[in-house]
Amino acid sequence: MPEPRDDPAGPAPDRGAPDGGRPPALPGRGGPSRAGPAGAGIGGGGWAPRGGGPSGAGSAGAGIGGGGATPAPGIRARAGGPAGGGMDAVGVVVTLGRALEAAGVAAGPDRVREAVRAMAALDPTRRSDVYWAGRATLCSGPADVARYDAVFAALFDGRGLPRLRRAPITVARSLPVALADPSATGPDARADEGEETRAMLRATASTVEVLRHKDFSTLDAAEREALRRALAALELPGEPRPSRRWRAAHRGAVDPRRTVRALLHAGGEPVRLRRRRHTERPRPVVLLVDVSGSMSAYADALLRFAHAASRRRGARSEVFTIGTRLTRVTRELGSRDPQAAMAAVSAAIPDWSGGTRLGALLREFLDRWGQRGMARGAVVVVLSDGWERDDPALLGAQMRRLALLAHRVVWCNPRKARPGFAPVAGGLAVALPHVDDFVEGHSLAALERLARLVAGAGQGRAGRGEGRSSA
Repeated sequence: MPEPRDDPAGPAPDRGAPDGGRPPALPGRGGPSRAGPAGAGIGGGGWAPRGGGPSGAGSAGAGIGGGGATPAPGIRARAGGPAGGGMDAVGVVVTLGRALEAAGVAAGPDRVREAVRAMAALDPTRRSDVYWAGRATLCSGPADVARYDAVFAALFDGRGLPRLRRAPITVARSLPVALADPSATGPDARADEGEETRAMLRATASTVEVLRHKDFSTLDAAEREALRRALAALELPGEPRPSRRWRAAHRGAVDPRRTVRALLHAGGEPVRLRRRRHTERPRPVVLLVDVSGSMSAYADALLRFAHAASRRRGARSEVFTIGTRLTRVTRELGSRDPQAAMAAVSAAIPDWSGGTRLGALLREFLDRWGQRGMARGAVVVVLSDGWERDDPALLGAQMRRLALLAHRVVWCNPRKARPGFAPVAGGLAVALPHVDDFVEGHSLAALERLARLVAGAGQGRAGRGEGRSSA
């Protein structure tokens, strides 16, 4: 890369930025007059900021990488460009955008695209240009500036990014609701459109919040339709677990093969140890949905929740219905259209609104599928009120078997939210000692909490035998 030119003018100062418009220097590293250490920054080459660079007046190795050094991973040198050579501006911006996303700044693909467009009009070898192009496009407001400054300084001064918290788990994309009547197109309706829209938005927000906490058994036809649309938007990510596969990492166990290959490539000279760690994959989820007569008011909503679970990407989900028979409905729920999936399930289940034989059907599930591998290491969710027609002792013995196979056993009872509820039903009383989590399932908000629980949020198992309760 050609040596950067001196630019005495520097960037135009910004009253809202510290130090006269320059990107901030790191605490303890001096101001603009101090030269950075050799080898610091992205690329570790002989790059120096031009004309009022943010943290150094032109030190060897401080900056984005150039001057005969090898660029850092993700920022590759390119032949051609301004003055016959230079940095890959796209690589610089993408690396910065990913670091900002990890730090909690919403620097999505649209903002990264705008940053690339801004960088195309500037010089990616000039630190101040990179700073202002990123700040103008990747920050959505004043609250993001402090994080942007910290990430930029850590990334381009070679300090390394701090350990960041995992992003929160999202289980609901949106709640589709109707905001206006398409037939109201007259001049009078258009005159008051602004005020009516604002009032409708307030009413819609209130209605959605009420619907989220309303018991399924009390919904009218319109509310059930809104609930179906909301459940269709529900997502059920799986709880991550380490897999047997390895991937390259900065921290973790030493990777002997990659380390030896690096030694051979360097002619036997000492090299940095290569490390690796296990990749993560979501755990399988098994749902056992009670469709007996005592669960008829909740069966439709719970099966739609199971349909959302069956759409998980990259993870295996299995759905069974339990009543007087055990029916596997995973294939019927494979359709992406909720209505088509529910129609197929209705045709496949022969025991709608019948009795309940939880112990015998759980034994059948374990003998045919669970013991052979389906329940091993899985998160098993039983959605039932616990009413048992047969001997409760059989259910207790099968729950003990299930607890030994599964990673986590969750019992979801829609009747748990009712005032004065106590787990005194024969089947429920013998099952709870072998359950990790005992939760509600009577409303949309309760199913969202169940989805987060299945996804691994709020870990810290209470220990089987305690039947941890979750509201």
